[in-house]
Amino acid sequence: MKINIINKSQHALPSYETIASAGMDLRANLVESIVLQPLERTIVKTGLFIELPIGYEAQVRPRSGLAFKNGITVLNSPGTVDADYRGEIGVILVNLSNQAFEIQNGERIAQLIIAKHERAEWFEVEELSETSRGTGGFGSTGVK
Repeated sequence: MKINIINKSQHALPSYETIASAGMDLRANLVESIVLQPLERTIVKTGLFIELPIGYEAQVRPRSGLAFKNGITVLNSPGTVDADYRGEIGVILVNLSNQAFEIQNGERIAQLIIAKHERAEWFEVEELSETSRGTGGFGSTGVK
């Protein structure tokens, strides 16, 4: 799949690290480092602008190593970049650790996954079909 992209950062375009990778790393495009205090959030710009085909979205997801080792995650995970959005991709990061974390220019801060999606058409009805689960939710199926 070919996607038009404008790169206003000084970093290489996002790329797949392995043949089986689903996501491409996004890098921080910063003039100066950002120190993210515990429980603080910020938008980190990437310098990237994309043109997705209709029927696709770009999902912005956390990097597992950054989340596990440092408590840094994408707040609205997964964030969605819609096909008609033409602005700069920004990543909402939050520091869930108890220590300050410095985000440096070029640091890999999130991953981007291109995904196909469907559009739903609603049909209002008076009742829904029965299932064995019924209205059970939020742990109703147990933990084991």
